[in-house]
This record gives sequence, structure tokens and C-alpha cells, in this order.
Amino acid sequence: MSSPSSTLPLAPGRLHHGRRWLGRHVGGLALCALLALAAQALGHWPVFDHHGIGTLTLALLLGIVAGNGLPQRWLGPAEHGAALSRQRLLRAGVMLFGLGLTVRDLAHVGLTGVLLAAVMLTSTFALAAWAGPRWLGLDRPTSLLIGAGSAICGAAAVIATEPVVRARNGEATVAVSTVVLFGTFSVFLYPWLGEAAAHWAALPQGGTGLGLYLGATVHEVAQVVAAGRSMGTDVAGVAVIEKMVRVMLLAPFLLLLASSRLVRQPGEGTEATVRRGRHTPWFAWGFLAMVGLHSTGWLPAPLEAAASQAGTVMLAMAMTALGLNTRWAGVRAAGLRPLALGTLLWAWLVVGGALLVRGAELLGG
Repeated sequence: MSSPSSTLPLAPGRLHHGRRWLGRHVGGLALCALLALAAQALGHWPVFDHHGIGTLTLALLLGIVAGNGLPQRWLGPAEHGAALSRQRLLRAGVMLFGLGLTVRDLAHVGLTGVLLAAVMLTSTFALAAWAGPRWLGLDRPTSLLIGAGSAICGAAAVIATEPVVRARNGEATVAVSTVVLFGTFSVFLYPWLGEAAAHWAALPQGGTGLGLYLGATVHEVAQVVAAGRSMGTDVAGVAVIEKMVRVMLLAPFLLLLASSRLVRQPGEGTEATVRRGRHTPWFAWGFLAMVGLHSTGWLPAPLEAAASQAGTVMLAMAMTALGLNTRWAGVRAAGLRPLALGTLLWAWLVVGGALLVRGAELLGG
């Protein structure tokens, strides 16, 4: 039996580690929380509410303004907390978003949604792998990273794909900047593009057609939530489910990419890629678990409402952090070729996605 004094020396070390962690992250978390609360307050203004510009969209906009307007001496210390918001808070917020859906809602996408996500992923990535190096003269790793981010789940897919293609740091930074930029465009333009696409491609009325369209074509998960909510709760529900299908395809995508001719195999092998692929979409499985839990009706209504509100705050902080990471200087420094590829892929997602959703609806009867 160990004496109490044998465990006491560990406490100061742990306390020091906790203080160090808090010191690194508290500034960025506070900045994201402050801007998220400001976005929530602005979201109640009639001018924004009337035009369907919600809290998440405003949080992204405020983040962009702050990221490009505040001095670097302020943004530098905030980077760790902002990165935590972009990554863990985003995933936790998306997971809690599942408390607003039921198993019955999952049936809205069905096999049609799975096939649509697979076709959009494959076609978008194939277009990037071909057009980037052969048409635009862009290096292959950057082309593949931009393609992965556009086809699957934005910056998260770029980060997951980076070690598979063994890209250099500069290539990954260019890809993330490009993907975040066009994903940001989607948040602001899709409420209007969705209506235009619905009319042009004769998408069915209601939330299913537009929800599938958003979920299959918008880059980031939080951007899907923001754009979907501005178009209605029924659209947002289907859109997030369809987006989760795309996220879950990240693991098999990494496996297939690691064994393809597009990347060479020396160094890191497929086994490491398998492990990474299994762990990447944990929040997607958590999202499904929350859907199942909500469907049972076991959770008390006050607890469910509090958890849902916490998820909204987390998503708003994540959108703010995404905005902070959108630096116009970084986009300009990358040159025109990555932007040209991002534009091409975004155009395919907008136009091709509408046609594929219409085709899927016709085949599904």
C-alpha cells in the first residue's frame, strides 16, 4: 500500500501542465467566444434575420474581419485556442447537432444519399487530379490536397490526406487556404445558389432535394450547418446527414489513395493510413449516436435543450476560428493556379451537384 506522500509530488507537475495548457489556449478561446457571442447578438437584428443570415454565418464573417484586421501580435497568441475551436469544438458541436434529428430523418437520404456522396467525391477528386497537373500546371500534391478538401470535408480532409501524399508544409497551407476560401463563398452564396439550382435543375420542393444538394457539395461541416440553417431547419437536417455520409467516406478514400498510383509508397505504409483513417471521423459516429439517443426520448427535455445550445455555441466558435484562419495575404501569396483549381472544382460542385441530385431523384422515383 503506497503512502499518500508518494503521490503528492505528481500534483505540482500536473498543476503546472494544466496552467501551461490554459495559458496557451485561453486567449484564442476567449477571442472566439467573444466573436461568437457578438454574432449571436447580431443574428437577432431584423436586417440579418429577414435575409436569413444566421449566427454561424455572422460568426464566420466576424472571424474573417478579425483575422485580416487585427494586428499579428494579437492573433499570434490566439492561434492555439483558435485551432482548438476549429478542430475539437467543431467536431463536438457537429456531434451535438445530432440531438435535433431522429432515425426517421436518416431515412431521408437512404441509399440515394450514399451513392450521391460517393459519386460527388470520386468525380471531384478525379477532376482535381487531372486538371491540376495537366491543365493548370500545378504540382500533384497540392492538386490532390485541394481535391480532397473540396470533395470530402474541407480543411480536415486536407490535413488527413497530407501525410498520404507526403506534401510539404507550404503545399498543405496553400490547399487549406484555397479550400477554406471557397467554402466560405458557399456559406454566403448557397442560400441563393440553392434556390437557383432548385429551379434550374428542377429539384423537388421541400428540404430533401436542397438538403442533399448542400450536404453533397459544400466543403466544411460547419459551413453546411450555417448554409442549411439559413434555408430552413428541414434543409439543414438533411444537409448535415448527407455531409456526415461524405465524412465517413474519408477512411476508405485514404485507403484507396494510399494504394493508388497517384502516390508512392516508401516511408509511411498503408497500415498507418488505416489507423489514421479509422480515427479521423470519430465525430461522425458520435453524431449518429446522438441521433439514436434523441430518437429514444430518454433524455430529459431541459438537458437536451442545454446540450443543443452548447453545440450551437461550439459551432459558432468554430466558424469564428475558420474565419480567423482565412487570410487574404496567404491566398494571394499562393498565386492564381490553386485559385483556378479551386474555382473549377467549386463550379463542378455547384453545377454538377445539382444535376446529380436531380438524376438521383429521378432514379429513386
